[in-house]
Amino acid sequence: MQKQQAPFRADIVGSFLRPDTIKQARLQFACGEITAQQLRAVEDDAIRTVVEQQCACGLHVVTDGEFRRAWWHFDFFDGLQGVERYDAEKGIQFNGVQTKAHGVRVTGKLGFGDHPMLEDFRYLKSISGAAEPKMTIPSPSVLHFRGGRKDIDATVYPHLDAYFDDLATTWRDAIHAFYEAGCRYLQLDDTVWAYLCSDQQRQQIRERGDDPDELAQIYARVINRALEDKPADLTVGLHVCRGNFRSTWISEGGYEPVAEVLFGTVNVDAFFLEYDNDRSGDFAPLRFVRPGRQQVVLGLVTTKNGELENPEGVKARLQEAERYVAKEQICLSPQCGFASTEEGNTLTEAQQWGKVRLITEIASQVW
Repeated sequence: MQKQQAPFRADIVGSFLRPDTIKQARLQFACGEITAQQLRAVEDDAIRTVVEQQCACGLHVVTDGEFRRAWWHFDFFDGLQGVERYDAEKGIQFNGVQTKAHGVRVTGKLGFGDHPMLEDFRYLKSISGAAEPKMTIPSPSVLHFRGGRKDIDATVYPHLDAYFDDLATTWRDAIHAFYEAGCRYLQLDDTVWAYLCSDQQRQQIRERGDDPDELAQIYARVINRALEDKPADLTVGLHVCRGNFRSTWISEGGYEPVAEVLFGTVNVDAFFLEYDNDRSGDFAPLRFVRPGRQQVVLGLVTTKNGELENPEGVKARLQEAERYVAKEQICLSPQCGFASTEEGNTLTEAQQWGKVRLITEIASQVW
């Protein structure tokens, strides 16, 4: 392949199915049968294996599979200053299933300090060899969106302008901290932009007293402020997710409602976009992607089931996307991770790796 820098022609979103060794160790830790140090040693071994498996599939980028996390976002929020997790009345509602009942609220001034995931990344980097280690963290939009005003202590932030200022600064500090830890490829995972594409979700946003179009402008400003002095050799991608829990989903609708703001103004280096089914809409919104400035990583291979896509069908869709964005700006990936939460999606590890190999094979043929 011609391109060997982030984002890669064959790329990944981040999470992989948790192996049985980790599941068992977590149960043992929860029961007090092993220590945190022993649990971490099991995770270390599993992460070393998953890195080797990614490289064996032909990838030039590796993640730790998010093996140390239970959730794609809550575990990161837990390490922020001013944020508190709590037991919610109910879980997040997906299509026919709910997650565990957790939420987060802001109880103090937001900040990023000695976050435990910095050490997680350092370990990944130490075993990644010639591959590029990628770190994944939630986008700042996610911290605000789920609870909105009600989950932000009004005595700490009586005015939301100050909250959004601190939100941007917190993520700016996080970006620089990971860079100092050696990270040169960072991905922000963001479900909110997909919610802003959904008629049903937009109506729910209005019912709680927010304007979805105003939120899009606010989130774009927050992300851009967090990226203002990003080091030139750090690649930052934004993954837009429609929900990924036990092979189910939350939002549907094409990118058109947010395309001009998202693609036209948000200053990330790459957009990771779900395009694995009709719920994602067509490629026309990609006309707003700025020529020559940003990459579009098309998630044309689904992680929600184990059926292997027809490679010729994937290639045809890549060609279709070229009507709106140059081939040189396009990459290929799964539509999401294989296990955004520790429960994982409903496919086998063999099917998971078959999907990854398919992506690298198609990319080597197309580019």
